[in-house]
Amino acid sequence: MRLTLRIWRQRGPEDRGAMATYELDGIAPEMSFLEMLDTLNEELADRGEEPVAFDHDCREGICGACGVVINGQAHGPEPTTTCQLHMRHFEDGDTIDVEPWRAAAFPVVKDLVVDRSSFDRIIGAGGYVTAPTGSAPEAHSTPVPKDAADTAFEHAECIGCGACVAACPNGAAMLFTSAKVNHLNSLPQGAPERETRVLDMVDQMDTEGFGGCTLAGECATACPKGIPLPSIAAMNREYLRAVRKS
Repeated sequence: MRLTLRIWRQRGPEDRGAMATYELDGIAPEMSFLEMLDTLNEELADRGEEPVAFDHDCREGICGACGVVINGQAHGPEPTTTCQLHMRHFEDGDTIDVEPWRAAAFPVVKDLVVDRSSFDRIIGAGGYVTAPTGSAPEAHSTPVPKDAADTAFEHAECIGCGACVAACPNGAAMLFTSAKVNHLNSLPQGAPERETRVLDMVDQMDTEGFGGCTLAGECATACPKGIPLPSIAAMNREYLRAVRKS
């Protein structure tokens, strides 16, 4: 496959940045999108040019580090992470635009790399339980109803990739935050912090500068793990409950 790549290049947070065009040939359909970027970087290094900086880690769709916007879509045209997107979903001769996540709370570090530490601070505000430490408890020591377990597992699938923020026209982080809140608030182990968790995490989300949610629904569409849009409504109910109790 022969491709024309238009990739966002930005030397650092203070640089204005611009799209750069590269021609790439010999790309196999079986390659992943990141392997294609590796091939480009090898060619750039051979020519003495600066390789394109992009985030990645596990390359197995687990860690959420690899997110970029491909042709205007977070993670690209398939409902998966960028590392699991393969070049067979593109055509020979295609022009592909590759950009970083665009959100005020995700400042660009370099090229396609953004700083997502705002997510870490949201989790730090309430993503924990005050359970005793020590040896692992017996599996059935705390009974969990099946519907609660199913809800918790569904929301625990969030990998914090940031696609929901990148896809949202407002740059909101409601789907991510709701996944983290609903995961723990669904379980009896999370009950002691149920009210403080949602209040603190939503407050931290607002402090980080994420936009407001208008339920456009793009977040759930872009989520590679299928976190459902009603998760936001569930968190709003938790928030209202916590405000009333406090």
